[in-house]
Amino acid sequence: MLKFLNRVVGGSGSGPKDLPYNIGEPYPSAWGSWTHFRGTSKDDGSLVSIFSISGSNAQDGHLAAARNGVKRLRTVRHPNILSFLHSTETETMDAATTKHTIYIVTEPVMPLSEKIKELSLQNIQRDEYYAWGLHQIAKAVSFLNNDCKLVHANVCVASVVVTQTLDWKLHAFDVLSEFDGSNEASAGPMLQYAWLVGSQYKPVELLKSDWAAVRKSPPWAIDSWGLGCLIYELFSGLKLSKTEELRNTASIPKSLLPDYQRLLSAMPSRRLNTSKLIENSAYFQNKLVDTIHFMEILNLKDSVEKDTFFRKLPNLAEQLPRQIVLKKLLPLLASALEFGSAAAPALTALLKMGSWLSTEEFSVKVLPTIVKLFASNDRAIRVGLLQHVDQFGESLSAQIVDEQVYPHVATGFSDTSAFLRELTLKSMLVLAPKLSQRTISGSLLKYLSKLQVDEEPAIRTNTTILLGNIASHLNEGTRKRVLINAFTVRALRDSFSPARGAGIMALCATSSYYDITEISTRILPNVVVLIIDPDNDVRSKAFQAVDQFLQIVKQTYEKTNSGDAAGAAGDGMSSMPGNASLLGWAMSSLTLKGKPAEQAPLALVNTSASLTKTTSNDSSAMDTPTTAPAHVSSTTDFPDQHVPESPTSTDGWGELENGIQEEHESDKDGWDDIEPLEEPTPPPALANIQAAQKRPVSQSQPTQAASLRPKNTAKVIKDEDDDLWGSIAAPAPKTSSKALNLKTSRSVDDDDDPWAAIAAPLPTTKARPLAAGRGRGAKPAAPKLGAQRINRTSSSGV
Repeated sequence: MLKFLNRVVGGSGSGPKDLPYNIGEPYPSAWGSWTHFRGTSKDDGSLVSIFSISGSNAQDGHLAAARNGVKRLRTVRHPNILSFLHSTETETMDAATTKHTIYIVTEPVMPLSEKIKELSLQNIQRDEYYAWGLHQIAKAVSFLNNDCKLVHANVCVASVVVTQTLDWKLHAFDVLSEFDGSNEASAGPMLQYAWLVGSQYKPVELLKSDWAAVRKSPPWAIDSWGLGCLIYELFSGLKLSKTEELRNTASIPKSLLPDYQRLLSAMPSRRLNTSKLIENSAYFQNKLVDTIHFMEILNLKDSVEKDTFFRKLPNLAEQLPRQIVLKKLLPLLASALEFGSAAAPALTALLKMGSWLSTEEFSVKVLPTIVKLFASNDRAIRVGLLQHVDQFGESLSAQIVDEQVYPHVATGFSDTSAFLRELTLKSMLVLAPKLSQRTISGSLLKYLSKLQVDEEPAIRTNTTILLGNIASHLNEGTRKRVLINAFTVRALRDSFSPARGAGIMALCATSSYYDITEISTRILPNVVVLIIDPDNDVRSKAFQAVDQFLQIVKQTYEKTNSGDAAGAAGDGMSSMPGNASLLGWAMSSLTLKGKPAEQAPLALVNTSASLTKTTSNDSSAMDTPTTAPAHVSSTTDFPDQHVPESPTSTDGWGELENGIQEEHESDKDGWDDIEPLEEPTPPPALANIQAAQKRPVSQSQPTQAASLRPKNTAKVIKDEDDDLWGSIAAPAPKTSSKALNLKTSRSVDDDDDPWAAIAAPLPTTKARPLAAGRGRGAKPAAPKLGAQRINRTSSSGV
């Protein structure tokens, strides 16, 4: 029964069980009779410090002084004074003894003596950190003495604690009291609790209890002496045991020695005011103090000062103590960037400091700020993020990239600045693997489709390279719909030779995604024509690609003959060793000044020789039969053929209304807008012979019916794996330049073509119906003439 009553009495009120904090392990040292514990909040688990002091009598002198300290700590607020969170006093029963305990909960701190051991700073870095700490304590003492007219009366190493950001803070306010020289009762607590202060820390007047002399002295006299004691203990590394030890100045820095001696003057009136110590001492003028001070008053600086400071900060941070940079400067810098007071160059310093952190610390201290910066409207901030995305992109989770980062990054795809568009494009190399399939198909591929017809040739080239890099992150249906169309119809027909080379390399790097039919009917016919490209590098890549794809076809043929038809489709389509690695960026021609592409493109990763210096006009001479495309169009407007709508075809290739045609309204034939090839006209007799030679020997059915019926086109496209992107698929290139000329000449009226009567019919290949359905074949003359007569009659009026 007695134990039950003890538990009731012990647990009543606001005892430890009701304290909203968990008490952890104690630190080995604390000021006076207090015990300093580590602690955590029961609500959110945040760290705190808990100070406790106990006594058997409620009127115990230690408890009375502790109550004074709690009251003062609760009411006095300053950046360099320990932050108060909570306090309580409990009464518990221990056997037949009553125990009174006072608890103070503060921000998480560590005793200064323990932190010094942990940091283990040496030489200049130690002096710089001590200077910063003394500067903070001097400001706290000056605030108490000069602004609040209060006297701490026991400034020493034990009364200083260090926060998680390595700031020094003053506490131990048990003896704190008002000071008024004209009022004899003003020093009440100091008179009552002076015995709590060690005799070695007391100035002469306080040691002799000469209260008259104390009241006549300035308010800072006692605490200036205490600050001198703190300086001695700090640099000597020893706890002061007697007053005479203060005369040993061997360990005191020479730049601080004059002020140290004035702080410990025997005459109270001559002791140095702590405010003057801060203003005049040369000891506090160092890189660390100046850097932190600049960051703390950043809002008061103008843009020129900020820009100059942040450009120097990355190099300056390497010279400062690493722990102080990471725990003090880094949080200040992140906060300044997050709230807009820091300039864009600060981002470079933030990432450099963040690179010194572990992966877990980087995710906690740096990444949240970076994610918020992506929503910034400052273009300089956006450029900085995109330029350094490779430094933090791997640390971003897929959910954060998909939901918070990408929506803001995607605005750069349509930015008016070509430089920002290119940076946005290159950032996808890091971010795209973390995007969901819905985002890739519904948004990213739409933007890439537009960038493939961008006015900047470097952007068009890099778009092709990016598609080759992210092909492995696309689902199978999207790959079949996008890759071949993007690489053949657009890249291989680009007027810019590096873009054509990038298209070839992208095809080779993604060869494992194509089946034997696609290789034979859609890839090889488009690549073969580039072996006579005007550009030597393109020709070289074309020969390599033809060899690679022919090797795949041969392997499939051999396996088919050996009866292993089941494994032929998958085993024989691996990329060649030379293309096993990811494609590199082909171009890097846009500068910070926003100039158009006029610089030398970078070499592809898988090529031994770099691309020669060229401009977007270097490949404009497309009037020879060596390359088919002379103009790249961005529209896919085919009125003669209806392409079934696909709910998943939202990525920009093959959509009739994908937004690209708005920029190229004059290109009405989509990818079929190929200029006629100019060739010398042979004599009529020779032309008849050549046409007859190209005519097929035998056919299973009339070719005219198959090639001139648009109504059968949709069915043929559907049979080809339901390829809804067939509307922009590249037609099967002809085996000779003459055939291409004949095909192109059919786009004019038959009445003007004297060779129409003997022209060879289209080859009966699988790609033939696609060409016919898209308007490449010759149309009957009668419907054309009839349509013209109708239009003429309607225009003449009634």
